[in-house]
Amino acid sequence: MLEYTPKIREIARGLLEKGTVDVFIGYRKGSVPMMNEPVLVTDPAQTDVLHWDSHCGLNLCNYLTKRTDRIGIVANGCNSRNIVTHIIENQVKREQLYIVGIPCTGMIDHRAVKRAVNGKEIKEVQENKDTFLVIGKDFEEKFAKKDFLQDNCSVCRHRNPVEYDEMVAEPVEEQEAEDVFADVKTIEKMSPSEKQDFFTQLISSCIRCYACRNVCPLCYCPTCFVDESQPQWVGKSIDPVDTMTFHLLRAFHCAGRCTDCGACERVCPVAIPVRQFTKKLNKDTLELFQWEAGLTLEQRPALDVYRVDDYNDFIL
Repeated sequence: MLEYTPKIREIARGLLEKGTVDVFIGYRKGSVPMMNEPVLVTDPAQTDVLHWDSHCGLNLCNYLTKRTDRIGIVANGCNSRNIVTHIIENQVKREQLYIVGIPCTGMIDHRAVKRAVNGKEIKEVQENKDTFLVIGKDFEEKFAKKDFLQDNCSVCRHRNPVEYDEMVAEPVEEQEAEDVFADVKTIEKMSPSEKQDFFTQLISSCIRCYACRNVCPLCYCPTCFVDESQPQWVGKSIDPVDTMTFHLLRAFHCAGRCTDCGACERVCPVAIPVRQFTKKLNKDTLELFQWEAGLTLEQRPALDVYRVDDYNDFIL
């Protein structure tokens, strides 16, 4: 995907020079390998900072909320689906946006790469089409990209943007994952006590830093429920009950809205697989309401409408 970079720069420069947009939102190379950063560019002369490769894993929609200017933005499959959600939820207007579509073949899991080199310091990562070279002080190792995709990317079925004004390249072939929700089904087969033990262990290392919330493109409430003081819904400590309450309520706030972009897991400093919460809700909304978030501007989200044939067996 490195070949997209010149085209992105060309498009952004043209949009800014013509005054089509006031700002262009994309990525630039980070100061640490595999950690590219969001960047907002307003000067056409600065567009050479824009970059794209398999390390652009943070969701750019965080920078759209309640903006009133004209915005250019790069968007792969999950980013574009979140843009659709933002438009539906009145966080931004479609006419404000110029969406540059990115056909995506997935993001590399930086933790898996670090494990593969036994935790040695990585100085540089050079990406080719299907492989990447990891360079350190005393070593160089070559890996196949397909073996190091983020978990969400390995099962992604919407790699091409669903909403765009211009594409940087031809669409890529969509994946047909054998079973996107195989891990969820394994948990569903557990007994209630086993499920409780599983999720208790899952979040046992949580330090309540809220990185998962802060990076999530869906968490744009003016005041989060964990920050309310009158009334206070949940304690501030790392008490297990308070921690579980935070993760469960945040997941339910994302029900029918999550695009499984994986940003939450990417930024967690203690590597908690928090998608285990939201994936269950994604599975339920798909099976019960035939709904996947952000695929169309023409339909309201599953939990935003009522139909007489809605699933209602849970009502006694």
